[in-house]
Amino acid sequence: MTIRRVVPDIRAASLDASRSFYGALGFTVVMHQGWVMTMASPSNPTAQVTFLGDDATAPVHPDMSVEVDDVDAVHDAMVARGATIVHPLQDEEWGVRRFFVRDPDGKIVNVLEHRAERGRPSAEA
Repeated sequence: MTIRRVVPDIRAASLDASRSFYGALGFTVVMHQGWVMTMASPSNPTAQVTFLGDDATAPVHPDMSVEVDDVDAVHDAMVARGATIVHPLQDEEWGVRRFFVRDPDGKIVNVLEHRAERGRPSAEA
């Protein structure tokens, strides 16, 4: 399994205020779905931060996202070790396959794979 990136997920009262503040630090918007927005460093595109309003399909908010190359294998490994899955493995309409798992300290980790990168149709996290 390959980890492609790790991104902190910040619950935001206002995506506009977050865009303005983090824009002043040099981040630019690379994805905006209305309820979720990711900003990245133009000089280091994997240096990212994601801001969340209400999640489109999940009942909880993740503390971080981990993008992997095979989300199904990671899901199987987490289930095998008895980890608590708090949002089921599913394909999302914006082109990712994801699940949420609780870590030993109670943090919620969004584990995802961009489906277009494995030759599957894409709609984007």
